[in-house]
Amino acid sequence: MRTLSVKLPPPLDTALSQASARQHLSKSELVRRAVAAYLSTTPDIPSPRPPSALDLAGDLVGCFGGGPTDLASNPRHLDGFGQR
Repeated sequence: MRTLSVKLPPPLDTALSQASARQHLSKSELVRRAVAAYLSTTPDIPSPRPPSALDLAGDLVGCFGGGPTDLASNPRHLDGFGQR
């Protein structure tokens, strides 16, 4: 992902910070979504690629702490799964 620096007037930065806290998203993610929404509604600008699963759930990656370190690779953790 590339980096873009943007200068915002203080009221816009405050509004962005508040929206970020309210939606539990980073400022960067909110700006990415706003730019993508703008570009998708502008007919003379080609639409960007559809978002990947990582784009859609990227804020969840790494948010869980704890748990077994071998959860994805140890079949023992599935013992009894799907049984009543």
